[in-house]
Amino acid sequence: MSVDQSQKNPNRYVERAAPPATSQQQEPGVIAIVGPTASGKSALGIEVALHLGGEIINSDSVQVYEGIQIATAKVPVAERRSIPHHLIDFVSPNINYTAGDWAREATATIEDVQLRGRVPILVGGTGLYLRALRNPFFPSPQTDADLRRRLNKLRERRGAAHLHRLLQRVDPQSAAELYPRDWPRVQRAIEVRVQTGEAMSQQKSERPIPHESARRLRLIVLNPPRAELYRRINERTERHFDAGLVEEVKTLLAQGVPANSNALGAHGYRRVVEYLEGKRDLKSAVEQTRLDVRHYAKRQLTWFRREPGAQWFEGFGEDEHLQAAVLGRLAES
Repeated sequence: MSVDQSQKNPNRYVERAAPPATSQQQEPGVIAIVGPTASGKSALGIEVALHLGGEIINSDSVQVYEGIQIATAKVPVAERRSIPHHLIDFVSPNINYTAGDWAREATATIEDVQLRGRVPILVGGTGLYLRALRNPFFPSPQTDADLRRRLNKLRERRGAAHLHRLLQRVDPQSAAELYPRDWPRVQRAIEVRVQTGEAMSQQKSERPIPHESARRLRLIVLNPPRAELYRRINERTERHFDAGLVEEVKTLLAQGVPANSNALGAHGYRRVVEYLEGKRDLKSAVEQTRLDVRHYAKRQLTWFRREPGAQWFEGFGEDEHLQAAVLGRLAES
């Protein structure tokens, strides 16, 4: 880590950004900083970018959408410390943007960043995005909005376990590989079977070869103390509602964004839609959102434990000691 020690305060460090990587320096490859929501991934990503001459590539499935702001934790431009950020605010919320779409965009962005002698740093908590980059999906049909709407209603009425039993009938191999609670992937497997007439499990041989950068990826996972993480999630949820989250969702709906879109189906938005549809009161929307996000954080950690080659760090991304530890590990060959 490149630091200057302040003469006024020997315990304070003033950090300087390292220059971009050159051909004589060790090639750091691609870095991915992941972890549960509210764990400080963005703060760590910016710090790593400053030291390694990097640029941030968003890997959060909600931050890709323009107009979706309050509950997304997008870093304001003024707080990005002049670090370029890519794949943020570039997709209409009317579009159901997929992990496969992101992986293609991310691959092109990684190549562009590297051609300019910079270090690509993926930052975000959407595990499926990372999986799509490391193990690209087979070509699949575009989402059928009507079919997805019918499956969503079926899941809401009869539960995720019912969808899993349905998948067992039409694609038993995929069902055996997926947990019932992983309903987004279960639902997608059903959609592929219905739309193509062929089981997803039979199409996996058509997967593209992973991009070269995915084989050199350094995966950093944040694992903060659970009690403090949940406290942060609860407080952040309260701030989102106080900041006008309900009004933001009203505006999006008035602009024609479908209530069942991927954008408004995200954590922090789904329960507001239910409130505006009269399905729950505001207090219930806030409490259920807190619970949803805490459960999501737990699922994120479970997901990343299955990712190969992960390097785990205990704490939050804003912590200077953790930042130093991460930079030290990245400096190792």
